[in-house]
Amino acid sequence: MSQTSESSEGPAVVGLHATNAKRSVVDGYGRLRVEPIDGLRFRLTRPVPHEDGHVIEVARTDWEIVSRPIVQVHVTTTFPGRVRAWGLHRHATDRLFVAAGLVDIVCYDGRLDSPTYGWLNQFTFSDRNPGLLVVPPNVYHGWKNIDVTEAIVINMPTSLYDHDHPDAVDLPYESPDAPDIVPFRW
Repeated sequence: MSQTSESSEGPAVVGLHATNAKRSVVDGYGRLRVEPIDGLRFRLTRPVPHEDGHVIEVARTDWEIVSRPIVQVHVTTTFPGRVRAWGLHRHATDRLFVAAGLVDIVCYDGRLDSPTYGWLNQFTFSDRNPGLLVVPPNVYHGWKNIDVTEAIVINMPTSLYDHDHPDAVDLPYESPDAPDIVPFRW
């Protein structure tokens, strides 16, 4: 016997009881509906077409979001379906830009003294939906490549990588402690 649901919004529909209401990630003006974690900032950019292809601005010093000098730029690639999580920096700020692929980036505020302690933000960026995401120190962050091709993420951290004393720490996604510390799973 199938289950149906009556609603004041319309006739009974089989399986309606098992559905979830849709919520748009953007408002009517195309702005992301995200209340960001304290210190987390993002700026959507857009591909600008021209006769030879497209140009996409990655970062500009006149953007408020790029308030500190760019001292290093590096590229991280991620294979399809792979997860790179969870990391955080004790002092540096990451500035992430997805140059290719479709990447779901999640940030979690585990800072006990933060006004947004316990908040989680999720962003989906790609070469068709580019944006610059600024992740402050001590915020867990990671991503999953949800595309079928290798993803390319550009990072422009606020400090040089110290090979002898890295500022980064990792909480392996596969760690048994990870789901209790960062309450998110892909």
